Amino acid sequence: MAITDPLGDMLTRIRNAQMRRKSTVNTPASRLRGTVLEVLASEGYIRGFSQVDFEGGPSEFSIELKYYDDVPVIREIQRVSKPGRRVYASVKNIPRVANGLGVSILSTSKGVMADHQARDENVGGEVLCRVF
Repeated sequence: MAITDPLGDMLTRIRNAQMRRKSTVNTPASRLRGTVLEVLASEGYIRGFSQVDFEGGPSEFSIELKYYDDVPVIREIQRVSKPGRRVYASVKNIPRVANGLGVSILSTSKGVMADHQARDENVGGEVLCRVF
């Protein structure tokens, strides 16, 4: 069965792995997932990720989850724009997560970036997810 929302699937895998206190989680690789993981790593929500290539099969990302005192660093990770309902925001209306403590991840014309970077570059776009 085909996945209709690959990014939502990745976020759910991260959420489920953190509930079970897993150190790593695997997800199928794609360019969008990779750029979102780069933003999560640069913002300090995950330790890092690496691409695992299999012979004759699709490649995967191995995501290293981050914990602080046995509590997941990611308290909440939620998909905002879904395939059935896209959510766009102009640069003036980019949502703040937890009064600036969290991050909204946007897909803009200049690439996938965090909300503060989009404000600095004066671009809006599709709000992919929010992380706190």
